[in-house]
Amino acid sequence: MTHVRTVAMALVALLLVVAGVWASWNSAQHVLLAKGREHGTLTVTACTDETCSGRYVPEDPSSTRRTLTIARSVAAEQGATIPVVVKPGTDEGVRTGWGGGLHAWLPLGGALLLAAPLVGGGMRLPRTAWSLAGAGGAVLVAAFFAL
Repeated sequence: MTHVRTVAMALVALLLVVAGVWASWNSAQHVLLAKGREHGTLTVTACTDETCSGRYVPEDPSSTRRTLTIARSVAAEQGATIPVVVKPGTDEGVRTGWGGGLHAWLPLGGALLLAAPLVGGGMRLPRTAWSLAGAGGAVLVAAFFAL
């Protein structure tokens, strides 16, 4: 019975971590693999509950795009100038640099924090659980300070 519990907890913890990576990769891929993509700066002019939009100034002067939207974060307030990379085929940008990278990996940090009690209590691996919790917490705290 102990082995069944351990395997079940391992599968649930693995599912949480995989879901965190999956949710993070949608934005993180554009930050990590930004070479060859359109770069520029976004000056935020308006925000809704979920997105912010504004004037886009591309690094490449041949670009015809002049406006862009970005997912709303605490640091995206009206008047802020944000370095962005444009998602291919869309008018949506993703914040670049350390702040953008850490912001993109926030779902993974949360998933690591959620998986830690399962690993510690369900699998009886307290050191591994503390490591998962520490890594998840470090991502969350670093994103807070980087933004």
